[in-house]
Formats: sequence, C-alpha cells, structure tokens
Amino acid sequence: MPYMLISTQIRLESGPTNVGDEFSDPAIMSYLGARKTTMLGNNFSEYHVDDPPRLVLDKLEKIGFRVLSMTGVGQTLVWCLHKETE
Repeated sequence: MPYMLISTQIRLESGPTNVGDEFSDPAIMSYLGARKTTMLGNNFSEYHVDDPPRLVLDKLEKIGFRVLSMTGVGQTLVWCLHKETE
C-alpha cells in the first residue's frame, strides 16, 4: 500500500495518533505498535498508537514513507504519506 493517512485531534498533539483503518497493512501496523479498535456504534475499525504524530512520522520515514501533504480539518490534523513502490 503506497499511501497512508495519519491523524490526531488538535488538542492531542502528544497522542494518541490514528495510523490506519481495518484495511491497513498489518506489518506496518505491527512496526508502529498500533492496536486495532472499534468504537461503540461504528461499523469499522481503526488502528491507534499512543505516540504523538511527530514520532509516528519519524518511524514511517525510516521505512520509506514521505509526507505529501498536511492539513487541518475542523479539530483534526491529517497527514498524507506516500512510499515509492519498488
């Protein structure tokens, strides 16, 4: 999967960070130490880590991901990353 989105709430810059959905690469989620959760009332799962976004971005850079864009959506900060395919 060459693209990835991570996000956090504006007042939670120190974590937790959302790092994937139920279709995310399990190997990358394991590398990040993410846990899969399903919030009450949702019919989908998400992966979360306790690390702040800066540490998550550092870890993803080490395995070849690069930030394409970053934006704020309401009270949420979102980063889009890409990894070149071999």
